[in-house]
This record gives sequence, structure tokens and C-alpha cells, in this order.
Amino acid sequence: MNITEALLHALKERGAREVWGIPGDFALPYFKIIEQTGILPLVTLTHEPGLGFAADAAARIRRGLSVAAVTYGAGAINMLNAVAQAFAEKSPVVVISGAPGTAERARGLLLHHQVKTVGSQFRMYQEVTCDQGILDDPATAPAIIERVLRNCLEHSRPVYLEIPRDMPAVACGPVAPHVPTPCDEEAVAACAAEVLARLRAASRPVLMVGVEVRRYGLEDRVAELADRLGVPVVTSFMGRGLLAGKACLQGTYMGVAGDAAITQAVEGSDGLLLLGVIMSDTNFGVSSSHIDRRRLMHAEDREVRMGFHTYHDIPLEKLVDALLAALPEGGGPAQPRWMWTVRWAATWSTGAALWPTRPR
Repeated sequence: MNITEALLHALKERGAREVWGIPGDFALPYFKIIEQTGILPLVTLTHEPGLGFAADAAARIRRGLSVAAVTYGAGAINMLNAVAQAFAEKSPVVVISGAPGTAERARGLLLHHQVKTVGSQFRMYQEVTCDQGILDDPATAPAIIERVLRNCLEHSRPVYLEIPRDMPAVACGPVAPHVPTPCDEEAVAACAAEVLARLRAASRPVLMVGVEVRRYGLEDRVAELADRLGVPVVTSFMGRGLLAGKACLQGTYMGVAGDAAITQAVEGSDGLLLLGVIMSDTNFGVSSSHIDRRRLMHAEDREVRMGFHTYHDIPLEKLVDALLAALPEGGGPAQPRWMWTVRWAATWSTGAALWPTRPR
């Protein structure tokens, strides 16, 4: 097995279905191996920004990683904008780029497609990816591939792998199977307990779901959680379309640009739980008032921030499962006293409050 084959097998094992690519001279050696082995089919396009957007779209639709393969400089740098968008909106795209080989770097000549230094491209990609690696040593390549692809999946963001032109066919060992990073189950349980305690204490609770719910394939589990909680449920602007057709969903929060009743419910909540919501101006810049972060529970980026403290290394899927485990199924006598019956205004245009009322 060589470095390129090890990478392709690791990508396939982690859910990649094809390689979206545009060849170029620094990338031709590994493109040749992609075509010859057929481990993953190669889909060739004609313009790098379009290539990046295609890989991004594939990752979003399939809720898994996708692959964009390009050459050095003119290819990878031309795709930066698409990868930056994927980073901002949490789409797991694996960028594979060719690069000058060891002998070429040692000549001391300015290489074609080089910007400032040979490493300039790598440093550019550090700004728009969550992990990076250069596969220039067969002894370390499998571990680098395993780490970078694990971070791509766990953080749902782009990563960058660079293969120097003289390395694609160099023999190396296989990449270890994907094993999720372990988390502290006691910390997850404590975090879930605090979330539920804060919801119990709130008189105006609201659940808002965002884009991470879609990225991690949690839509059905979050819909079940919303049903068991029995609180008003909305999506963020970037999470619109989530929970479509689910009875628990009341609409999308859009601040002053949206429904007045939903805006009032979100901005006036004393127990606002955000699941996978990006704290950006796109989602909250249209707010007519500042969200009170002291009463906010925010699960995103493998952290859960509550008031002035933070639980670290809490994957969103683990938190959702812990919340479900702490809540009974089907309601009935076992249902906690703090579950609510939601009473929505007959006409939202009146701007009437949408708070749920406690059962008498």
C-alpha cells in the first residue's frame, strides 16, 4: 500500500463516496493512483471554486465528509473561498492538494504557483480548516491521516492534507479505523442534569435548533427530545428547514425581520436552550434586544456554555442522548411536573406572547 491508497481507503471507510477533483502538474502523481485503483470514483470538474462548492454540497446533503482534490497554488488557492464558506457553516470537506517535491524545494528556485514561500499555501489553509497535515514521511503519514480525518468528522469542518509530488507512490502502512475521541460520560451526565434543572426553573423556556443538528444527523433525535420537553421550538435562520413537518416546530427566529410572536418568545425567554446554533450576526444580528447570556444554555463546537461557566469536550450527540435518557417516553404519570402544554396565539400577527402555560 502507498500513501495515496492508504488515504483513499481511510476516506472510504469514513463515508466518502467520490473524489471531486481538478488535476494539475503537482497533483498528477496522486491523481494517477486515484484513477488506477478505483478505490473512490473521480469526478472531474473545470473550475476550482465550483469544485469546492460541489464538495461542500455533497457533504451537506449526505451529512458526512466529502473530498476535493486539487493541485498546488493555482488550484488550492483558487478554492480558498469555497473552503472558507464550508468552515464558516461547518461542512466537513477534506481538501487534498499536491505540492512541490523535496528535490524541487531544495533547488532554491522560485517555483511556479508559489506565492511567497513554499509553505504559504499551507498557512493560508490553517485559517480556513480545523486541522492540517503534510504527508511527506511514510512513517508518520497514517497517524496524520487518522488525526486529521477524525477532526474533520468530529468538528464537522474542512481539513487540509498536502502530498508532495514525490510522495504519492511511496509505500506506507494502513490508516487505523476511525475511533471517536472519548469523552467524560460523568461530565456529559452532569451537563444534561444542569440543562434540565435550568429548564425546570424557567417560566418562559424555548428550544432553538441550529445547523449542527443537521450536520451531525441528529434531526430525528432532537425532534423526539423536543416532544418530550414540551417547550416551544424554533430554528435559527441558518437552521431553517430543520424539523420540517414536525408537530413540535413553531417557526424560524428572525428577530425584527420575522414573526413578532416568535421574536418575543426567544428574546424574552428566561431559559433559552440553543442546540447546534452558531452565535453569529446572521442568526442574532437582527435581534431588537440583547440575548441575556446569563440565562442561556448554548451547545455548539463540542462545548456547552451556561451562564458564566462552560462544559468542555461535550459532543452535541452525547448531550442529546443524555437528555433523552433523563426524560421519560410517552408522558403519562411519570412525566415531570415542569412539562408544559403549549398554548399558541390563534393569530401570530397580533404579536401575542407565545409562552407555554403550566398545567393546572
